[in-house]
Amino acid sequence: MRAVHEQEFVTFFDDASPRLLSAAWLLTGEQQGAEDLVQEALARTYARWGKVRGGNPLAFARRVMVNLHTDRWRKHRRELLTDDVPEPTVGDLRTSHHLDLVRALRRLSPRERECVVLRHYLDLSERQTAEALGISVGSVKSYTMHGVRGLRAQLLEGEQTHV
Repeated sequence: MRAVHEQEFVTFFDDASPRLLSAAWLLTGEQQGAEDLVQEALARTYARWGKVRGGNPLAFARRVMVNLHTDRWRKHRRELLTDDVPEPTVGDLRTSHHLDLVRALRRLSPRERECVVLRHYLDLSERQTAEALGISVGSVKSYTMHGVRGLRAQLLEGEQTHV
């Protein structure tokens, strides 16, 4: 029976890893941090696979990943973030538009960034986002509104807009 569970997890791992990695990259703004976050989230999901597999394992892994990210930014608030994103390597699929988005996301507060990524990238509802972050729906609405407003201001900075 254990071999069946192992195979189920391998299938889940193959299907969920790219999506989780993309979300983690948007949360952290760096490839190595995103890979570490996904690896730890999947390891914790594997440890609880017997209970998680019957429900929604992707939601569980996503919640673990967001919680780990929150723990890390709370623990390392003294780190000095820079606006410099490393140049893409050969074969890197990210475009300059994606890099602009990541730069803009990094300027948001950590909670605003989490809400924007969960709501608009992972397409979670306000209620699901609130549950994933352990905050109220009203807080999700507020953080998301401020985050989107901040992104819009940064991404449209210097462009002429017509009202």
